[in-house]
Amino acid sequence: MVTGIGVVAPNGLGAAAYWAALLGGASGIGRISRFDPGGYPVRRAGEIRGFAAGDHVPGRVIVETDRWTHFALAGTAMALEDAGADLSVLPEYDLAVVTASSSGGNEFGQREIERLWAEGARRVSAYQSIAWFYAASTGQISIRHKLRGPCGVIATEQAGGIDAIASARRSIRAGARLVVTGGTEAPLSPYALTTQLATGLLSTGEDGAYQPFGRAARGFLPGEGGAMLVVEDGTRGGARPYGTIAGYGASFDPHPSTGRPPGLRRAVETALADAGLAPGDVGVVFADAMGVPAADRRESAAIAGVFGPHGVPVTAPKTLTGRLYAGGAALDVATALLALRHQVIPHTTGVGEVDPAHPIDLVTGRPRPARLRHALVIARGHGGFNAALVVSSALGNHPPP
Repeated sequence: MVTGIGVVAPNGLGAAAYWAALLGGASGIGRISRFDPGGYPVRRAGEIRGFAAGDHVPGRVIVETDRWTHFALAGTAMALEDAGADLSVLPEYDLAVVTASSSGGNEFGQREIERLWAEGARRVSAYQSIAWFYAASTGQISIRHKLRGPCGVIATEQAGGIDAIASARRSIRAGARLVVTGGTEAPLSPYALTTQLATGLLSTGEDGAYQPFGRAARGFLPGEGGAMLVVEDGTRGGARPYGTIAGYGASFDPHPSTGRPPGLRRAVETALADAGLAPGDVGVVFADAMGVPAADRRESAAIAGVFGPHGVPVTAPKTLTGRLYAGGAALDVATALLALRHQVIPHTTGVGEVDPAHPIDLVTGRPRPARLRHALVIARGHGGFNAALVVSSALGNHPPP
């Protein structure tokens, strides 16, 4: 069961602020301010403004770590507080960490590369060797909270948040009592943005927009942040769970030259089978929503293939934050759990006219009240990774009206 949620997002710090922003349609996307983006094709992103690392991270750790780890530590502290978990009374080797990472410590690495060029190798920080490393957040969370059980990191880009949560479930089934899991990202330095441009998937220009499933879709905008969750085995008294991790499926897209279909539908069907559910049991799908027309068509076809045309409400609240890479699916899972608790589907904003080529019921305009028992979250990582996760209401089959 998921008992704690910590959100660090462009449109809200903390689960309550983030949820209010979603329901109000408040966007965290704007012109990049952390550096001058004028010379780059992409100038807009989901940027977290007003985040002071010193409010969340000890000073000595700040200088040793990158911004993405600061986000992870902040989200972890929020999630543990939300769960009401007193770790001092739990066996430390029964406590674990597994996070997702896409590209590691970009901003820290950028700074040290500049020092290398300008001042020579002796001026490069010794912490560069660990701050960039994709397992840095897992390690720092483990050290700070004395979580000495099985720890790991998943690197499957946007799919990583789901894969990490599934790994946390496996740890629980293997005997762990509590696992901190999720993912964060901080990809808004010049170096990081340059590496993203190589994919050709980003929405460019001064007016860059993120409009998945829309007629005007032309790519996505990146964002920073993510979410951390506390997953438990259910034996600790006093916990008020948001829901349970009910089903998981993963697949990999074959090379186009093989002529074989993409694997997304298989991942969704596997997750449903793992949860013991029929398609009609699912009340909402949180889409990967890449915003790239061809990728959107593949996703909407997979959703319609499983649930039938317009057969289930579909939403993509990430239009308010941008795609957060390793943090994106973790944030979508947190959002799905909040939707189950509050019995409302947050809407998708900013898509303009929905392309009728997509046979899905995209929730737009305003949040949609619903009786939700189960939600499906879909994610795809660059390079062919597919993941799907079913979360179920902690209230069983009788959610409140």
